[in-house]
Amino acid sequence: MPAFCRDCLAESAQGLLVCGVCGSRRIIGHDELHEVTIAHIDCDAFFASVEKRDDPSLHDKPLIVGGGKRGVVSTCCYLARRYGVRSAMPMFKALKLCPHAVVLPPNMAKYSAVGHQIRSMMDDLSPVVQPVSIDEAFIDLTGTQAVHQASPALTLARFAQTVQRDVGVTISIGLSYNRFLAKIASDLDKPNGFAVIGQQGVVDFLAPRPVGILPGVGAVFQERLRRDGITLIADLQKMDAGELTRRYGEDGLRLSRLAHGIDKRPIVTERESKSVSAETTFERDVASAEQLHHTILALSEKVARRLRHDGYSGSSVTLKLKTPDFKLITRSRALPSPTQLGSKIAQIGRELFDKEPKGKFYRLIGIGVSDLAGADQADLGDLVDTKAPQQAKLEKALDGLRDRFGSASIKRAALMPPVKKS
Repeated sequence: MPAFCRDCLAESAQGLLVCGVCGSRRIIGHDELHEVTIAHIDCDAFFASVEKRDDPSLHDKPLIVGGGKRGVVSTCCYLARRYGVRSAMPMFKALKLCPHAVVLPPNMAKYSAVGHQIRSMMDDLSPVVQPVSIDEAFIDLTGTQAVHQASPALTLARFAQTVQRDVGVTISIGLSYNRFLAKIASDLDKPNGFAVIGQQGVVDFLAPRPVGILPGVGAVFQERLRRDGITLIADLQKMDAGELTRRYGEDGLRLSRLAHGIDKRPIVTERESKSVSAETTFERDVASAEQLHHTILALSEKVARRLRHDGYSGSSVTLKLKTPDFKLITRSRALPSPTQLGSKIAQIGRELFDKEPKGKFYRLIGIGVSDLAGADQADLGDLVDTKAPQQAKLEKALDGLRDRFGSASIKRAALMPPVKKS
């Protein structure tokens, strides 16, 4: 069985548990180790890892990145996970489980910059990279062996070392012969892991696993399958593809294929963003129109900066409101042309808000921009809005100053706290 050491990359003898060169126990071995070419790369506890990288005093402390007491956990380090803390968990519940945790608000601009750095490094591995989110991606390394003078497995092991050395975070790698199995593999050995799933024995490997790990099987579909007596992938494997198709249509045929390790989905290199948004959950429910207007402006500035950073513009603005009883309200309006201007986004957001009943309380508010286009189509100006190009140049110049001196170095006067009169 082919094997190598993940620390010194030396080839290892079959079945050897300790590297004969460096003494490491991080040996990766598999019969198809140097044959499979589809990888899923996932950064470990990404937001928390970046924060610990930047503040060494957090190294041995449970860390939660997320909103206030009324918000949710964006991510948490593996130490916090030992106490039962999980992503998307309400913050009050997380702090009950781990009251001594350090809680930091998300710094999306920083995480985005680190994510882009890692993604750029992925592009050096292969031209076929499909980002899934800020901290994970699929990569097809087929045909890259001559370029890297190594198999995809060795190339990925080197890549993991480079990311840890140059970026300061760890990644987990799943390697297989299709996307579905590569994704499963990347979760098998976290954190700082590397796992391989080959074609041989894949049916037996999948059989005892819950159907919820299959792509497209969410909570509702999972409950439907449970009512039909299907809880494990083994249950699907026992059923005829035709029967599954009769029961569940095209989804049934897809489930039959996945249950046998078949996934024909290609790696898609261009995955266009559909929207850019920002939201906040208040510590206490808010009804003040002045405070909500202020928050709309702050969120619009954040969205606009992300649009400029990622090279997008948008021509539809959506306001999101959530009431104390968790009722969700959304209101949208199309713009005559794409924009990257925070002031323009905020203006539409405020106008949408002002149409809602006065004095109503809200626990959450958000602003989003969709119908995205390229940055070159943004704020070109017209007979009605002649100042847009000039305002766009100003906001880009301010971005440069914030990048250099910090995001808090320059703020709109409207976002500054009021001066108390003596």
